[in-house]
Amino acid sequence: MQERDVVKEYYGKTLQSSEDLKTTACCDIGAVPEWLKPLLANIHPEVLSRYYGCGLIAPALLEGCRILDLGCGSGRDVYALAQLVGPTGEVVGLDMTDEQLDVARRHQGWHAEKFGYNNVRFVQGYMEQLDELNLEPGSFDVIVSNCVINLSPDKDAVLRGVHRLLKDGGEMYFSDVYADRRVPESVRTDPVLYGECLGGALYWGDFLRIARRAGFTDPRLVEDRPLEVTDPVLAAKTGAIRFFSATYRLFRSDKLETECEDYGQAVIYKGSIPNSLARCVLDKHHDMETGRVFPVCGNTWHMLKDTRFAPHFDFIGDFSRHYGIFAGCGGGLPYDDSASGGGDGAACC
Repeated sequence: MQERDVVKEYYGKTLQSSEDLKTTACCDIGAVPEWLKPLLANIHPEVLSRYYGCGLIAPALLEGCRILDLGCGSGRDVYALAQLVGPTGEVVGLDMTDEQLDVARRHQGWHAEKFGYNNVRFVQGYMEQLDELNLEPGSFDVIVSNCVINLSPDKDAVLRGVHRLLKDGGEMYFSDVYADRRVPESVRTDPVLYGECLGGALYWGDFLRIARRAGFTDPRLVEDRPLEVTDPVLAAKTGAIRFFSATYRLFRSDKLETECEDYGQAVIYKGSIPNSLARCVLDKHHDMETGRVFPVCGNTWHMLKDTRFAPHFDFIGDFSRHYGIFAGCGGGLPYDDSASGGGDGAACC
């Protein structure tokens, strides 16, 4: 059975609710920030019960944005994001599964009445074929996906398509499953492990290479957590492989360099982003406290200065003098082994 057929069968027919999942990879309500949870209360119960994503994928500053949700499933994130972009924004949900889209579309009128506006639409298709779906290049501010890229048989094509659809300064913000090594064929071809988002998990090093090939020069890890394979039969099949759920952000910008170069720059966060008044977290290594001078590399400067984040920061310095690379920017497994781990908030790219 081909990968697409496995996914359609598993998510369209095998799973009937999130309780049918056999691992912690695809569904973690605890990952939803408190300020986002009220949005879920405005979503139809059937949409919620038929959704199998991990957390809620929603970066800051979405009002008025145009968003594409890859692998939207029953539409839970689409309807949550619709509330964040408001009546001047739009959310487009893409999925290949008939049964999931039927649920999403069935309740579109219900949500329009609930919100007071209708700013969503759903498209059937494959995320590996974004250039065939009549979506205008450079037309999206943000593209999100929630634990679905691992299900794609051609991840290179997905990220190339995403890069094509994003505006300059736009970003892809997404969660997915990664492995600490390349997954063997016995795991990749197991239909349950594949459907549970483990069989198609990328080795994290391969993901970085794919992202850079697509034009995303400096992928940024936002947060991560180790995954537990709770089913003993599946755990025996995966063996010593360690899996992680990780959220990345990929900015589209031709100005980003392949390394974190130091130009003596710094930023000061104004504390003006809603629900982030005390600090702004760009990624795992950039936790910027309000009012504090925070040294940044040239790439981080562009990620803030040339995007929707610019009005919320003061910028110190320019690119007139180069001081080399930031110390401590190296390789190695980027994820924390324990659920309580995290970045130290220091200025490091």
